[in-house]
Amino acid sequence: MNKDITALFLDIGGVLLTNGWDHLARKRAATNFKLEWAEMEDRHGLNFATYEEGKLSLEDYLSRTVFYEERPFTREQFREFMFAQSHAFPEMIGLVRKLKARYGLKIVVVSNEARELNEHRIHQFKLNSFVDFFVSSCFVHLRKPDTDIFRLALDLAQVPTGQIIYIENTLMFAEIAEGLGIRSILHTDYPSTCAQLAAFGLPYDEGVSHET
Repeated sequence: MNKDITALFLDIGGVLLTNGWDHLARKRAATNFKLEWAEMEDRHGLNFATYEEGKLSLEDYLSRTVFYEERPFTREQFREFMFAQSHAFPEMIGLVRKLKARYGLKIVVVSNEARELNEHRIHQFKLNSFVDFFVSSCFVHLRKPDTDIFRLALDLAQVPTGQIIYIENTLMFAEIAEGLGIRSILHTDYPSTCAQLAAFGLPYDEGVSHET
């Protein structure tokens, strides 16, 4: 059993799941609901940081970005469309589950997500069945790239930085974690992340035990 790495820190969007409400999802929404893309995006930009920090409800976010005037569709229809943009990366979820089981790792999510989407994604894809706790921006009122969200995750995890690997798909955020002494993997695809985990001492080969 690997005794050097005791915890994995993970992002959700781009690592375990698709992004929840990125510019591509918003553009699909604008097309689907025949909204003026530029105006919607301007209003989104003014409000989304506050929403991700858990200081604005989904209803208020929608009031400011979409339903500030009469629409021929309902809030429920728009919410359902938002939630339907999320899809899993089964290989990555399976990998984290297997590594947790094999090496007894603590699994910690450090993610920028708005509350209603975050809660939907956690339960829809059963992330809470293998993640020990979620340091989500909407819960802790801090967002990456603020280093305090990483420091809070470290305080909660009570694991030395040298025993943590962080898997993140945004270069800047991986660099910030590295600056705090957290070894990081810039996730681009499943095979390369598996290879980097193995190089850090966390190999996983189907059917082959690495425990001692």
